[in-house]
Amino acid sequence: MVGASQSTTPRTGGGAAQGAKDEARQAAGQAQEKVQEAAGQARGRLREQLDKRTSEAGERVTGMAGDARSVSEELRRQGKEAPAKLADQAAERAERLGSYLSESDADRMLGDVESFGRRQPMAVMLGGLAVGFAASRFLKASSSRRYRSEARERPL
Repeated sequence: MVGASQSTTPRTGGGAAQGAKDEARQAAGQAQEKVQEAAGQARGRLREQLDKRTSEAGERVTGMAGDARSVSEELRRQGKEAPAKLADQAAERAERLGSYLSESDADRMLGDVESFGRRQPMAVMLGGLAVGFAASRFLKASSSRRYRSEARERPL
């Protein structure tokens, strides 16, 4: 009979541990929801900023295209047809880029970059290599300047 009474006696320690585990799971779930919400808000703000900045860049590029058209007209008045054609081509490309930047949102641009990367992986690789090389040169130059300025500040 002693064995039967032991098996029916509730374990208060086990129930408390289970309750603590459940509370911990709930707290972890709530924390995860808050993190996901904050990440969503950050993505939204980043998209807004990207859209705003690209629209501004598009307006500037379109303005430069207008300047290139003016240069082209002036070159034509001077009788310089070949440079005028080059200026016209540059203006046309700048206008297309400007309108793309002004009209596109972040999702479209990301999709276009991904699509280009799939079609031209070598170009993306070479572009990444060029950016990496430029960054390494910049870091090297800034570190040597910093080293020289620190050496001047240290007493001998």
